[in-house]
Amino acid sequence: MRRREFLGVIGSVAASSFPVHAQRPTIPVIGFVHLTSLEETRQYLAAFIRGLGETGYAEGSNVVIEYRWGHGHNERLPSLIAELVHSQVSVIVVLESTLGALAAKAATQTIPVVFMQGADPVRIGLVESLSRPGGNLTGINLFLAEVAAKRLELLVELVPAAKSIAYLRNPTNPVFAESEAREVRVAVDALGMQLMLLNASSLDEIETVFANNAQKRVDALFVSGDGFFLTHSDQIVALASRNAVPATYGWRQAVALGGLMSYATNFPDAWGQAGLYTGRILEGEKPSDLPVQQVTKVELFINLATAKALGVTVPLPLIGRADEVIE
Repeated sequence: MRRREFLGVIGSVAASSFPVHAQRPTIPVIGFVHLTSLEETRQYLAAFIRGLGETGYAEGSNVVIEYRWGHGHNERLPSLIAELVHSQVSVIVVLESTLGALAAKAATQTIPVVFMQGADPVRIGLVESLSRPGGNLTGINLFLAEVAAKRLELLVELVPAAKSIAYLRNPTNPVFAESEAREVRVAVDALGMQLMLLNASSLDEIETVFANNAQKRVDALFVSGDGFFLTHSDQIVALASRNAVPATYGWRQAVALGGLMSYATNFPDAWGQAGLYTGRILEGEKPSDLPVQQVTKVELFINLATAKALGVTVPLPLIGRADEVIE
């Protein structure tokens, strides 16, 4: 058994420790890049594997996946992608990272790339158009930036007395941050509220932001949908609870941990579609011919126990619109 096949059989999640041979193997190799870690994406990764399986590919059988994890550090993604380009993998998959998608576009014009990220892919230059991407990239638009305004409106509906909003964003992912900030500013202006921009790109900076915020006493907190904050969900939720700040998040995990509310894309569906597209490309389809998929299912989650602890009364119509209510 060749080394690549052996690695696939024992579980490719550990394969990032082993370099891929420069010569393209007979069995296709997927270079998989994610901002966070295996532990934080295990459930969603299963959806990707299922989507891949719809085209007949099974990891460890007829395809190898080389995993690269950023562990919350956007600045690591370009070098991780460069490794995969140098290894001449069959296709690169970059999920939940605008910076990673842009880094892949800059790194190769020949290897197919499947992205999944939250900013408008046409506006930021990833593809020529949604229907005809036109290059070696295609993928999934998560609409994270586009739904930011609606997420803010829902937070205000939940906390109608709020007059000032703190917006926590990650400056190391500037393209997504600016795309999301554009939508947040529009919503804040329309609601006649005050907006305070808070920047954090490390756990220490997150703690500092909350310490400063405790002195300024803003009425509510909008946590960016940037993947970096996903890696620190437990800390952010704990800090928001300690400071009694109503907060909205871009992923359900935060609500499950005790966060007040989230409004975001259905991620398992998106990961499954990314797996399907990856398989179709391995079968010979060109990224330029595969339209960028627009994820349209957005879900609202509310934690009633957290609302009670904060003294927030959740309107019954809002409860009725929620996809899940945690009590």
